[in-house]
Amino acid sequence: MTHFQRYLLNKVLWFLLAFFVALVFNFLLPRLIPGNPVDTIVARMASGGGMSGESLQRIYSAYIAEFGLDKPLWMQFLIYLRNLAHGDLGVSFALSPARVQTLIAQALPWTIALMLPAILIGWILGNLLGVLAAYKGGWVDRGAFSASLFISSMPYYCLAILLLYAFAVHWPIFPPGGGYPYSMTPTFSLGFFRAALYHYWLPFLSLVLIFVGGQAVGMRAMSIYELDADYVRYSRGMGVADNRVVAYIFRNGMLPQVTGLALAIGSLVGGALITEIVFSYPGVGTLLFSAIRQNDYPVIQGVTLLIMVGVLVA
Repeated sequence: MTHFQRYLLNKVLWFLLAFFVALVFNFLLPRLIPGNPVDTIVARMASGGGMSGESLQRIYSAYIAEFGLDKPLWMQFLIYLRNLAHGDLGVSFALSPARVQTLIAQALPWTIALMLPAILIGWILGNLLGVLAAYKGGWVDRGAFSASLFISSMPYYCLAILLLYAFAVHWPIFPPGGGYPYSMTPTFSLGFFRAALYHYWLPFLSLVLIFVGGQAVGMRAMSIYELDADYVRYSRGMGVADNRVVAYIFRNGMLPQVTGLALAIGSLVGGALITEIVFSYPGVGTLLFSAIRQNDYPVIQGVTLLIMVGVLVA
């Protein structure tokens, strides 16, 4: 076995170990939330009135048995692993008989449409801003670095709330929430696309601005290191144009940034989920938040499993 094969095998084993440990926590943590999902369902039925206590008790027992909550925890875990091996994430407790895969499939495109452009645009703009600030120096460096450091230090939800207040409440330029007007039904039409784009800008800006700031700070540090390299001094001495020197610095300084991009995806995933909750955006974050409020174990497990796999692969 070659050194590379041993290295690859070691990485695969660590991945599988991390995946299994995360899988155990993925199963246990929702069940540590106080309360019981069936309590929430029965309480909602009781609030409508017209049902006796005996009827509610029978419904409660039936739901407990149907969802398998009457079995020991270890047996529930084995059933969970068996279903997962068959690609079955289960049925939502709160929205039964809707399957978890269906709910995630409906919400995931919204999250991808929000995150993917934010990652790509934020990474490109942040790295360009960082290398430009390091190369130019002076007031450009001071202004860009201070602004980038300030924005990147701000939690995603704080910037989301500030943007929401400024541009949806104080100056009602954009809608305060939702992914599209509630009077519309999602369809593949130009009118719906324009309406969805109108609701898209505030969540997108709250993610991309912070990502630009974080990437700019990191790229600036790498570019300052590259500025001391011999090829930069030689290029400047030969009168090479600034844009070409910046391109050289960018190419060499971006290597650690490529590695950092994968790691940054994990933190951006968490930020996107919170941003979706702030703006009531119909993505995976809003689905997860709704499931947590209703103690919907299968949906919580399905969403966190998706996030877990994404972060581990990244």
